[in-house]
Amino acid sequence: MSEKPIRVVLVDDHAVVRRGLEQLLSGAGDLEVVGQAGDGDEALDVVRALRPDVVVMDLQMPGTDGVEATRRIVGEQLGAEVLVLTSFSDSARIAAALDAGAVGYLLKDADPDDVLDGVRAVSRGGSPLDPKVARALLTARGQAVPGETTSEVQLTPREAEVLSLVRAGLANKQIARRLDISERTVKAHLTSVFQRIGVVDRTQAALWAERHL
Repeated sequence: MSEKPIRVVLVDDHAVVRRGLEQLLSGAGDLEVVGQAGDGDEALDVVRALRPDVVVMDLQMPGTDGVEATRRIVGEQLGAEVLVLTSFSDSARIAAALDAGAVGYLLKDADPDDVLDGVRAVSRGGSPLDPKVARALLTARGQAVPGETTSEVQLTPREAEVLSLVRAGLANKQIARRLDISERTVKAHLTSVFQRIGVVDRTQAALWAERHL
């Protein structure tokens, strides 16, 4: 018996963009577009009603923008992960979206396969970041990048291995399967890694790994 498709809601104020994304996602057998919205307020109503797995969220929209919509969706704990898909790669918008609770950030000039893989990744607990986005964050934060000044950080080979897979966007269950260890062991390694490099979440850890591994 095949797995249920990943249920997706598309949020963008341009109908032609939503139609293109719908065609792209619907062409993949494991993804299903169950709803659409043209602004942040409508997005919240649609997500409340449909409870999708993933919300693909634009940022620049009339009325309630994507950052605020993301904050509300995450705050209400509606069970959906938010993947930002936008044209903007400035560090301020990126940081605002991630702080609001988005778990991934891709750009609209991304390869179609990267968008498909991004939706799949966030549904499984991953945090996909466009390389341009990661660089923008690292450049903006400079010395404030978590762990940037801690050149003495020493990770064990296994910790480095786990961190590299977090950087690749894998969820704990996938990491456990890849390394043939328990999911609890993965969590223990990540707890240790977060403490060693001075970060508090997977996104910050992935950014640290982008610079140091």
